[in-house]
Amino acid sequence: MKYKAIFFDRDGTLTYFNPEKETWRDHAISNWSDKKFQFDYEKMMKLFYLASEGKTPWYKNIEDEKEFFKRYYYHMLKKEGITEDLKEKSETLFKELWCNNDRLLFSDVIETLEYFKSRNYKMGVISDTSPSLKYSLEQLGISKYFTSFTASSLVGASKPSPIIFNVALKTQGVTSTESIYVDDYDTEADGARYQGFTSFLIDRKSKTRHKWVIKSLLELIEFEKNL
Repeated sequence: MKYKAIFFDRDGTLTYFNPEKETWRDHAISNWSDKKFQFDYEKMMKLFYLASEGKTPWYKNIEDEKEFFKRYYYHMLKKEGITEDLKEKSETLFKELWCNNDRLLFSDVIETLEYFKSRNYKMGVISDTSPSLKYSLEQLGISKYFTSFTASSLVGASKPSPIIFNVALKTQGVTSTESIYVDDYDTEADGARYQGFTSFLIDRKSKTRHKWVIKSLLELIEFEKNL
């Protein structure tokens, strides 16, 4: 067997955000503020800045992360002009939205993970995310497939930095040329390829065919079978 390990990005590759949670959030905030709640990337980044309180990194463990997101939702409501029961409402948002069925699995995930497990691959997740990476996958019932969980917040570097990829490789005791990687973001998939991984971009809506672009994780199984 040419490869010994396979690594996955989390969001957009293994999981997607639960649209029902986003709808619940928008309705709740709209009801509290008496105006339509609108959210975009710029607003999100401003909230991250406020919640960080100037700290770098933002969080070093799950307890740090919990406190961070409580502040995040507090500032979110404050920016919407909500003043009544602000702390209680921000706690409600936190309990409903933080690691509480906020992510769902794509339909091709379990079959793919089962296949590579049966082939005795070392399996890991490399994600630009917070310390709750492993916990979030435990909730979805798939953490058992992985023996490494490499989160940018704990490593101190984000993809496509070689640092985060090298930490994941070292944890699994493999080299990049012995490893497969898949990500839904082309910059990060390319970054892994530059480090020597056999790297795939997953684009479930792609209408074009390319050697390193797949529409389903199940195509990884076909790739491995044809080695």
